[in-house]
Amino acid sequence: MNKFGRLFSVTIFGESHGTGVGIVIDGVPPGISLVPEDFREDMARRRSGAKGTTLRSEPDVPEILSGVFKDKTTGAPLTILVENTNVRSGDYDRQIEIPRPGHADFVAMKKYKGFSDYRGGGHFSGRLTAALVAAGVIAKKILTGVEIRASLTEAGGSADIKTVVQKAVAEKDSIGGIVECRVNGLPAGLGEPFFDSAESLLSHAVFSIPAVKGIEFGAGFAAAKMKGSEHNDPIVDGTGKTATNHAGGINGGITNGNELVFRIVVKPASSIGKTQHTLNVKTGKTEDLLVEGRHDACIALRVPPILEAVTAITLADLWLISKAYKE
Repeated sequence: MNKFGRLFSVTIFGESHGTGVGIVIDGVPPGISLVPEDFREDMARRRSGAKGTTLRSEPDVPEILSGVFKDKTTGAPLTILVENTNVRSGDYDRQIEIPRPGHADFVAMKKYKGFSDYRGGGHFSGRLTAALVAAGVIAKKILTGVEIRASLTEAGGSADIKTVVQKAVAEKDSIGGIVECRVNGLPAGLGEPFFDSAESLLSHAVFSIPAVKGIEFGAGFAAAKMKGSEHNDPIVDGTGKTATNHAGGINGGITNGNELVFRIVVKPASSIGKTQHTLNVKTGKTEDLLVEGRHDACIALRVPPILEAVTAITLADLWLISKAYKE
C-alpha cells in the first residue's frame, strides 16, 4: 500500500495538485536534532530549475506538523507536509477522456473506477518524491557514520549529459538515464533473508520512485557474461574487505561491510511536446494528443537525491532491526 518499513516506517500521502504532499514517519528515535535548515540541501537538489527539468517551480519547504519539540525528535510519529503552491490543473482537463500514453492515467481510471485525481498524475506523480526526500533527511541522521551518494552517470545512452539533454529539449522529446548509488560505512550484517534481504528491500523502495524500470547490484547484468572465477570477490582480511566488489557489497542478502553499489534505470518522461496517438475512452476511438503542462525532458536529472532518500529509509529500518538483535 502506501506504507513501507518495519521499525522505521513511512506512510506517504497527497496528490500532485492537491493541498500538498507529505509523509508520516514512525519509529524515529527520540533526541535527534532536526531543524528546517536540515532539509534545504537535498530538497534543493530535487527541485526543478536546471535545463531539461519542468518549469513548475515549488518552494518545497517541509513543514513539520508533529514529532519534534524544541528542535529535537520526540519519538512520536513525525509528520511532514510539503505544500503545492504552483499548480495549473486546467492543463489536465483532457485526461478525463484521453489518458496519456506511458502514464498511470488509464490504469488509475480502471483501478479506482474513475474517482482518482488525474491532475498532474494525482497520487502517481513524481511530485510525491518531495516527501520521500524529506523522510530521507531524517533517515540519514539515524545512519551515523554512513555516507550515501547518488549521481547520474549517463542520459540518453551518453555520458555527455548536457548535450543530450539540450538535444531532447530542442526536439520536444524526452530521454532516460542511469543513476548510480554508492554507500560507504555500512556494517556487515544488515538484511533479513529471504524476503527482507537488503537487495529485496532496496529494490522494493527503489521501484516506489516513479519512472524507475530496472535495478542492478555490483556487476549486475554483466555477471551473466562472467565466470565464477571472475565474479567471486576474494576476502582479504577479518573485516570482510574484498579485493573486488562484483557483489556490490551484499552476499546472501546481507551487507558484507564493503561499499554498497547499485544502479537504476530511469525511463524517459512520458509527457513530451510531440503529438502522440492514443485512445479516447469516451468515443472508443484513437486520436491525436498533444500533452499540455510543464514537464521534464530528463527526469533522471532530479532522481539522485530521491534515490539517496529511499536508500536511507531502507537502510535506517535495517539498521534499527540490527540494533534490536544486539540489545
